[in-house]
Amino acid sequence: MRKVGGSIFIIILMAVLFFLNWYVYQAVKTVLPHSILATGKMIYWLVASGVSLWIGFTFFTIMQEGKISTMSQKSLNLFLTISVTQFTVILFLFGEDIYRSLSSLFGYMTSSEPGSSAVLPSRRKFVSQLAFSIAAIPFTGFVYGIFKGKYDFRTIRKTVFFKDLPEAFDGFTITQLSDIHAGSFTDFDAVKRGADLAAAQNSDLFVFTGDLVNHKADEIDPMIASFAQIKAPFGQFSILGNHDYGDYTSWPSPKAKQENFDRLKEKHKKLGYDLLLDESRIIEKQGQRIRLLGVENWGVGFHAKGDLEKSLENVDKDEFKILLSHDPSHWDEQVKNHSKNIHLTLSGHTHGMQFGIETPVIRWSPAQYRYPNWAGLAEEAGKFLYVNRGFGFHAFSGRVGIWPEITVIELRKG
Repeated sequence: MRKVGGSIFIIILMAVLFFLNWYVYQAVKTVLPHSILATGKMIYWLVASGVSLWIGFTFFTIMQEGKISTMSQKSLNLFLTISVTQFTVILFLFGEDIYRSLSSLFGYMTSSEPGSSAVLPSRRKFVSQLAFSIAAIPFTGFVYGIFKGKYDFRTIRKTVFFKDLPEAFDGFTITQLSDIHAGSFTDFDAVKRGADLAAAQNSDLFVFTGDLVNHKADEIDPMIASFAQIKAPFGQFSILGNHDYGDYTSWPSPKAKQENFDRLKEKHKKLGYDLLLDESRIIEKQGQRIRLLGVENWGVGFHAKGDLEKSLENVDKDEFKILLSHDPSHWDEQVKNHSKNIHLTLSGHTHGMQFGIETPVIRWSPAQYRYPNWAGLAEEAGKFLYVNRGFGFHAFSGRVGIWPEITVIELRKG
């Protein structure tokens, strides 16, 4: 049944790719000089067919292997870059087609000649030229995102106010990283620059909120020294994300999968992280304290292993609490309405879909159609959630408009 479903998906994918190629060709043949139209048509369809077959084979390979390899990532980069560019062109062509259809209908309805038929006006060359010119913007953005944007680390600082924050923690800072996805990286010097930037924040506390690797524990090995340098006077703490359990790749046996998981937990120790598995830790300063909670992955549609109640054992209702939970859907489903007030939750997971627009006027990402809180700070009834956009990347090895993030949260009383 799974093979049948995969075959149907590939057939539908190839049909969609053919439609996109055909529709864009309507603009191509409009702008090509008549003298080279035949040659241009042949070249266009040879290239379009070759790329489509490569993309189809890539998805077939991913389904067969159960993972996204480095070569598959490159194919997905090509697929997304071309598809977004094509969709931009098609938006203009579709708008013109509506105009052409209405013009044809109006001409037919107002014609006084008996037996006349509707005639569809020809495509206008300048519309196709405009479509290609505008489409060059997302095309350039994706090329930048694939080669440079994924390493364009940004530090985002947020100040969050709480009335019941213990006085000693007024001004307390937390640096957060999330979603390193070590198996996706090839430029380890760039990774070190990002880790150096995180270390340079000199925060009081450091936390990592899951997805250290894509599939296997050893992926982090080339980068352990880079991330182990990040130290904080009140400690370094971590949790697991959905990718850390090895669920998205094939294993020769359940034992091999468990051994990988055990090695992953050892990697956290080598990084200097205190891995919280449905546990809490007391952070004490000047005789006052706050609670740091950490749960295993819990997410709608993903691994729901985390046990919030277990992490809250022996935790007083009135204590100031910060929760590390990888998937922000956990906050919506269990955390924000919990009877033991959890003041601040730090999450990741979404990556902001690694694609979108964030300006003071426009804030959009495909992630918003899956997650109500997909990046940045959210608040409800005095309870806060911060969703980190991720340090690394997965599947699409690039970032366009949603840049890799190092978060610094400052706690303030007030």
